Amino acid sequence: MKKLVLATRKSPLALAQTELVAAHLHAKLGVKTELLKIVTTGDAQAEWSLEKKGGKGLFTGELEAALLRGEADLAVHSTKDLPGDMPAGLAIAGYLPRADPRDVLVLRAGIGEPKTLATGSPRRRLQIKRLFPQVEFCEIRGNVDTRLRKIAEQHVADGTILAAAGLARLGIIEWPGVDFHPLGFGEMVPAVGQGAIAIQSRAGDTAKLSPVFDSPTARALNLERAFQSALGSGCHTAFAAHAISDTLYFFHENGGLRSLPLTSDDFSAPADTAQRILAQLGLL
Repeated sequence: MKKLVLATRKSPLALAQTELVAAHLHAKLGVKTELLKIVTTGDAQAEWSLEKKGGKGLFTGELEAALLRGEADLAVHSTKDLPGDMPAGLAIAGYLPRADPRDVLVLRAGIGEPKTLATGSPRRRLQIKRLFPQVEFCEIRGNVDTRLRKIAEQHVADGTILAAAGLARLGIIEWPGVDFHPLGFGEMVPAVGQGAIAIQSRAGDTAKLSPVFDSPTARALNLERAFQSALGSGCHTAFAAHAISDTLYFFHENGGLRSLPLTSDDFSAPADTAQRILAQLGLL
């Protein structure tokens, strides 16, 4: 492998993440990389409500098609954008080490308890409602800096919720006119795969590529994605699963927020673990 073509979305965050993958591949394999920048359906339809449209695959489909056509060797995704199922012939080759997976409550400066929050995520809406029962919601789309400006300057709402990893990868540690409040797992369970960058390849290439990526991240995400696959969840479902060494933090719109103990055996058989826990919770 002398050069690898990486398919990526064109957003600033996607490009920053793809550059991290390119640097990692160069360090591990000594290969050069080229970026194939693609506008996905989710990017092109900036006015769509992802909740109403059912955002499953809206940010990944065009990248996966480029892989299948042979136009790219790898596709780089925010793991939380990936549906639980995958087109035949494709697989996840691996992940970069996971960054901070938490959600961050972003409030306009001076706001203590928000009356309005801008988020189109059912997962975030139902969980933040536990902290602020009276809050009302509106939707917000756009890149991270666009969303921050809409809160700080345009006052479209008192605040919004963003991923800590995305802020960090863009080098945003503060922003004029807003305050950042990271949310613990007992306050808001992150989306499946949040904080992790997934590298997708054609199925025949995964064996030679997977050793260069992060195995602890894959161990946790294999379990989280097993819940996603079992539930068939997309952007319309309020569901979240986050696994650490001995605990699963789990949220579902029909069961609330739970923390459940995990053993090493649970990570060894992720599909069986997901089926067992979902059955215990009455969700299958």
